[in-house]
Amino acid sequence: MEQRISMVTLGVADLARAQRFYAALGWRGTEVQETVFHQAAGLALVLWDRRKLAADCGLPDTPPTAFGGIALAHNVRTDAEVDAVLGAAVGAGGTITRPAAVNAIGFYSGVFTDPDGHPWEVAHNPGFTLAEDGALILPDFGG
Repeated sequence: MEQRISMVTLGVADLARAQRFYAALGWRGTEVQETVFHQAAGLALVLWDRRKLAADCGLPDTPPTAFGGIALAHNVRTDAEVDAVLGAAVGAGGTITRPAAVNAIGFYSGVFTDPDGHPWEVAHNPGFTLAEDGALILPDFGG
């Protein structure tokens, strides 16, 4: 298996609501057969009905827990961008679960959840370079 992720699919309770939320944050997607695809640099973010996604994965659609064990991250180029994205998320109907601040590791970040409870960390970490297209380039960790 090659070391890459091609798509991240978020199971959503209301596709139209989720599409409006992400559109309000500036995401532009294409709906195909009740599925919304967003090009995101080298991968795709997909919105799909939660029940259909569970069935497609061969799993029961159990009620969501407070935390599903996965967090998405959106790195930005400045601390001010962190604040702007968190503000836009709230304006679009998201909820701040961790206000922006310098974290224990030393970079500025905060977390919001979308209307379906998917957590997104928004971070400015000067040690992580962003290419012109927004792709993340990890530093040499010396390993």
